Amino acid sequence: MNRIAANLTKTLRLLPRAALILMLLAAPVLAVPMMRADAGSTIEAPALRKSGVGFVLLVSLQRG
Repeated sequence: MNRIAANLTKTLRLLPRAALILMLLAAPVLAVPMMRADAGSTIEAPALRKSGVGFVLLVSLQRG
């Protein structure tokens, strides 16, 4: 009976520590879907203006 009680108390002492480690390891995994669900967290770059300078430069270099 003493052996069972000793094992039970050892398990009950380790249980809060194991739960804390499990929460620390699971927190990033559980945080990823919440970040993806938020549409406002996406940062987009402004659209670049297209100019024909490259084509003009290409034609002028071919003539020379």
